[in-house]
Amino acid sequence: MRSRDNSNHQRQVPQQKIEVRRSARRRRTVSAYRDGDTLVVLIPARMTRAEEQHWVAEMERKLRNTETRRASPARKSDDALLARCAELSERYFGGSAVPSSVRWVAPMRTRWASCTPVDRSIRVSERLRDVPSWVLDYVLVHELAHLKVAGHNAEFWTLVREYPKTERAIGYLQGLSAAAGWGITAED
Repeated sequence: MRSRDNSNHQRQVPQQKIEVRRSARRRRTVSAYRDGDTLVVLIPARMTRAEEQHWVAEMERKLRNTETRRASPARKSDDALLARCAELSERYFGGSAVPSSVRWVAPMRTRWASCTPVDRSIRVSERLRDVPSWVLDYVLVHELAHLKVAGHNAEFWTLVREYPKTERAIGYLQGLSAAAGWGITAED
């Protein structure tokens, strides 16, 4: 665990909390990550306030660009979600898993999404609007697989695992649920 020196501080930018952490062990590198609604920027202790301002702005820009690239266009609307399902169905199911509707719904208490094979409808929890696109794609592939196999048997999982980031996405969702205390499993 890294210790922080006493020169750490927080600044407020419009709707963006920023925490700068200075480290005597850090010599040249600058890094940043989001912790909830706070941008945490790690810099060498020897940097001047002007250099700090430069690097905070630079890291905020880089992180925003990365998040924008990772964001799925499917999060914009139900129509975009349906279009993404069509692309995923074509790629992983040869176009044979076609839902009649796909829509965003209020946060579900026990699952990330659900599928009703009888009417071929898929509902996706609003909690997934901010996950990386590859995680949302996994959830959509999972629900599309239910259009082919209703239960969670071996045949179902063989279909789902055609999506190459299945295990990684399941881990992401388990971590997200655990951190938030939701109790949602990634396999439902």
